[in-house]
Amino acid sequence: METLSTIKNKLLSCQDLETRLSEWRSAGKTIVFTNGCFDILHRGHVEYLAQASDLGDVLIVGLNTDASVKRLKGETRPVNDEQSRALLLSALQFVDAVVLFAEDTPYELINQVQPDVLVKGNDYKPEEIVGYDIVTAKGGKVVTVDLVEGFSTTNIISRM
Repeated sequence: METLSTIKNKLLSCQDLETRLSEWRSAGKTIVFTNGCFDILHRGHVEYLAQASDLGDVLIVGLNTDASVKRLKGETRPVNDEQSRALLLSALQFVDAVVLFAEDTPYELINQVQPDVLVKGNDYKPEEIVGYDIVTAKGGKVVTVDLVEGFSTTNIISRM
C-alpha cells in the first residue's frame, strides 16, 4: 500500500497546503497552479497538466468540489465524485498536490497559494483568468497552454 499512500498524501486540506507551501518555498521551488473540474480524466487533461507541470517545480491543482461542479455544469454533473477525481489527479506523477475548493472560482485558493505561475487553457485570454491580478501583482506569470482538440468531458458525455 506504499504507492497508494504516496498518492493519497498529495490530497491536501488548505491547512496542510500551508505547510507544504512553506517547505517548497524554503527550497526555492517555482510553484505552478491550475484548476478545473477534471470530471472524466482524459488525454486532453493529461497533456494540459503535463504542460503546466513543465512551467515550474511544483504543480498544485485546485479541484472543484461536487457542489461547485453542479453549480457550474448542471445537475447531472459531476459524473465522478470529488474524492475519485482527486485520487485520479493525485496518481499522475507530475501532480504534486490536489486541493478541493467549494467556490465557483479558485480565487481564494489562488490568493492562499500565491503561485509563481498560473496556468489555464488557451480558450482563455490571460487577463480574463481568475487570479490574474493576484499573480501579476507579485511579479508572477499567467500562461495559457494549448488544449488537445476534440478532447473534453462534455464531448465524451455527448457520445454516450
